[in-house]
Amino acid sequence: MAVAVVHSRALAGVDAPCVTVEVHLAGGLPGVHLVGLPETEVREARDRVRAALQNAQFEFPARKVTVNLAPADLPKESGRFDLPIALGILAATGQIPASALDPYEFAGELALTGELRAIRGALAMVLSARRDGRAFVLPAASAAEASLVRDATVHPAGSLLAVCAHVTGRDPLPAITREIPMACIAAPDLADVRGQAQAKRALEVAAAGRHSVLFVGPPGTGKSMLAQRLPSLLPPLTEDEALETAAVASLAGRFAPERWRDRPFRAPHHTASAVALVGGGSNPRPGEISLAHNGVLFLDELPEWDRRVLEVLREPLESGVINISRAARQSTYPAQFQLVAAMNPCPCGWLGHTSGRCRCAPEQVARYRGRVSGPLIDRLDLAIEVPSVPAEALALSRDDANPCERSADVRARVESAHAQQRARQGKSNARLAVAEVAQHCRPSPDAETLLARAMTRLSLSARAYHRILKVARTIADLAGSATITTAHVAEAIQFRRFERTG
Repeated sequence: MAVAVVHSRALAGVDAPCVTVEVHLAGGLPGVHLVGLPETEVREARDRVRAALQNAQFEFPARKVTVNLAPADLPKESGRFDLPIALGILAATGQIPASALDPYEFAGELALTGELRAIRGALAMVLSARRDGRAFVLPAASAAEASLVRDATVHPAGSLLAVCAHVTGRDPLPAITREIPMACIAAPDLADVRGQAQAKRALEVAAAGRHSVLFVGPPGTGKSMLAQRLPSLLPPLTEDEALETAAVASLAGRFAPERWRDRPFRAPHHTASAVALVGGGSNPRPGEISLAHNGVLFLDELPEWDRRVLEVLREPLESGVINISRAARQSTYPAQFQLVAAMNPCPCGWLGHTSGRCRCAPEQVARYRGRVSGPLIDRLDLAIEVPSVPAEALALSRDDANPCERSADVRARVESAHAQQRARQGKSNARLAVAEVAQHCRPSPDAETLLARAMTRLSLSARAYHRILKVARTIADLAGSATITTAHVAEAIQFRRFERTG
């Protein structure tokens, strides 16, 4: 009897726990038996591995082969275990030395010809393997994203034969060099938006403090354009943030090397399901809120979304993570996204327009706005009306003598505010806990009096009270003020107009 052990990785959320692939040969009827909670894709590996070994001119054992994927209580899915199973069989039969496999971890799906195909989650697996001090052998198509991990050793391989030649020392695979691809696609610029000075100011405040924002206005006033330009106002991702964001994209099979350092912008259609939005499935996958991690999630036509779908946003908006629990699996994904929503003021969309074309009754308007629940609205930091822009203002904004402010100019102020927040509290203002709000967002006596009056007059909630203070702290940071003054609190109150409408 012979036993071989090969190291690999599974995926559980953004983590990649170690999986030990144990291959045992024994007497009995020939066949391959897989144990250790393999999903359908893993069980199909027996046929792919057999064909790949035979087409690569290796001998497939005519004995009983038992493959154990340990730990046994961790579900295993996808074809990433094809390569370690094949290597385990070769080592157990003595066709390659078993000791040569110890310094490595392996993952890759085998074609019937023995070629290696790309797998998802390579970046997350290499991040975990680096902590254990092992090199990783991956398909060449997945090695580029894995090379982003600093101090990790990654060997790209094109076939099973190439991997065997490497571990036997006949033809070593070179370690891929660490490449840092930069974005090559220019982000939309804020200068494209004509007029809308107040909405642009709200967008700047939202970017400076990473606040959520709601735009309300008739069709064609620039709500979507404003949302699409928010990423261009945000500071560049740090390397750790970029790796974490790229790892989530890799789990979903959406990694794009050319956009590695760009903040993600996700804009799902309003017909999306709750699972599509927050993630899930029998084998949990990240949803839109996780794919927007460290970036922007834009929900257009907010009242058109299913109310039950929108309600799932409440918890991740507060916690910054999403916990997905199924009968056999539990996964946690990061979800520190910046929510930007847009909606019309009424069912026809023209309420408040200068044309006066709206004919919606007050009851219709109330029902329309009531499609979005109060608890969700209460979790939004800013709301701003985006009115129609007169033709004269559009013509003036195109005048070279009155150029619109560019994203780069606004981003400079935003980066300065971010630097103040990192130095003061180590996080953005939007992520401050209640105790931290009391410590870092203390207003002046006059500003405190103004806020108390607003709380009574506008019937604001305790959550709204703290969110106003966070926004006021951001406005003060943009102004370079150490103190939150009356002017800062007054502007923050003005940014919660939905509290007084509908």
